Amino acid sequence: MRRTGRVTMARWCPSPNFGPRPDNARISLLVVHNISLPPGKFGGDAIERFFCNQLDAAEHPYFQTIAGMRVSSHLLVRRDGLPVQFVSLLDRAWHAGRSCFRGEEECNDFSIGIELEGADDIPYTAAQYQTLVELSQQIIAAWPEITPDRITGHSDIAPGRKTDPGPAFDWSHYRKMLDSRHNEEGGG
Repeated sequence: MRRTGRVTMARWCPSPNFGPRPDNARISLLVVHNISLPPGKFGGDAIERFFCNQLDAAEHPYFQTIAGMRVSSHLLVRRDGLPVQFVSLLDRAWHAGRSCFRGEEECNDFSIGIELEGADDIPYTAAQYQTLVELSQQIIAAWPEITPDRITGHSDIAPGRKTDPGPAFDWSHYRKMLDSRHNEEGGG
């Protein structure tokens, strides 16, 4: 994965919204997000069309409020657990916006962003947690600077501006699953 930046288990849906990472950037952070389009509605291909600049603003009143935005994420985990990749992990996706992690500004430069199809206050599915753990393990194996304490939520790197993945995301459950898989694979 590190050589190509592609996740083999994910369906490829290339977004034009990315750029090169700065020359000195070391991938060392994993950021968990959520998204649903329109908000609170699941299914369909609106998220994919949004990340690929193909969302029709006339289709829904909310879409008019985000028309013209150019954003992306490296990966999306659908409600059924299926992953979709938009940007190579080697490139800089546009997921974090103005952000800071432990004094390091512009988290897009050194992070990988994973979106969960969801909303702050709606529980995520077991399939999503399973896929998120599998993706996290692959990413950690490829970039060992991403340690468990360098996995965070969008709300933590953009407080006051962002709230995702929200209170419905069970960090304790996710971290226990991640720990369990790590130990099963002989990592600790």
